[in-house]
Amino acid sequence: MGMMKEFKEFAMRGNVVDMAVGIIIGGAFGKIVSSLVSDVLMPPIGVMMGGVDFSSLAIQVRAAGVDAAGKAVPAVLISYGKFINTIIDFIIVAFCIFLIIKAMNSLKKQPAPAPAGPPTTKECPLCLSTIPIKATRCAHCTADVK
Repeated sequence: MGMMKEFKEFAMRGNVVDMAVGIIIGGAFGKIVSSLVSDVLMPPIGVMMGGVDFSSLAIQVRAAGVDAAGKAVPAVLISYGKFINTIIDFIIVAFCIFLIIKAMNSLKKQPAPAPAGPPTTKECPLCLSTIPIKATRCAHCTADVK
């Protein structure tokens, strides 16, 4: 029973719940961005590039056929068009996350500057070294300091 209690404490922590919500929202956001890329952005880009459908771009490694046992063997493809769509998805998601983090950082309160107190150091008039304000002799050049 100790392990179940420990798991319950772990699962009920605030940051675990927040992370779960973030993952769920992130998954939904990823679907939206994928649809944006494949259904909205890529068709006009394909038209501008001469009617190219990026999702169907592929290199055929092996043609479809029939093996010795008479079973159909599917074609082997390297679908680089889908890879291009995925890269564009990633760039858009990364840019959106950048904008969200930038907005969150701008909303954070900036810490107030610490009030300046009385000076704690002074300069030696002879060697210009920094010494404690209460010093009567410079630790660097041994000159008397008033």
